[in-house]
Amino acid sequence: MATPEPIDPRTTLRSGLPDRYLTPEDLVVMFSLPSVETVYAWRRKGIGPTGFRVGKHVRYDPTAVARWVAAQTALEDAA
Repeated sequence: MATPEPIDPRTTLRSGLPDRYLTPEDLVVMFSLPSVETVYAWRRKGIGPTGFRVGKHVRYDPTAVARWVAAQTALEDAA
């Protein structure tokens, strides 16, 4: 009888998002954006999800991304 594979906690999903900090490349894939430059432009303009720096790298909290998506959806629903 085969034993089940142990579950890697890094792959656990929370509200449909990975349970780890997201990279700009992750946002490109999640939102089907043309390039990572779009994410950086959002950051410069202050219109995208809130990110933070870890050294020279930008990371995004999955819950902050989910809140941003909810806010965008609410804006669309109100229009």
